[in-house]
Amino acid sequence: MASDSNSNLRITIESNPPESRLAELNIKCWPKWGCSPGKYQLKFDAEETCYLLKGKVKAYPKGSSEFVEFGVGDLVTIPKGLHCTWDVSVAVDKHYKFESTPSSSS
Repeated sequence: MASDSNSNLRITIESNPPESRLAELNIKCWPKWGCSPGKYQLKFDAEETCYLLKGKVKAYPKGSSEFVEFGVGDLVTIPKGLHCTWDVSVAVDKHYKFESTPSSSS
C-alpha cells in the first residue's frame, strides 16, 4: 500500500458552530478574503482556519481522488503543507486566520 505524503493532512470542517465559538475565536476581527467561481491551485504554508460567509467549495487534496466540500457557515481548518485544488462553484467570502507558529530563529 503506497503512502502519500499528504495522506495525514486532513481538512476538518465544523458545520454551523455556535455563536459562542465564533466569538471565542474573535472571527469578526480576522481579515476577509474572497474569490470568484473557478479552479485554484493552493498550497498552505501555514495552518489556516477560515469561516465562510458566502460560497461553496470542493477541495481536492493533491494525490487524492476524494474531495471535501464546504460552504456558508462552515468553520474549516486546513493543515500546513497541504496542496489542493479549490473548485469554487459559488463565489467565496470568508474570514481567515493563519496559525502563527513560534519562530525558531530566535
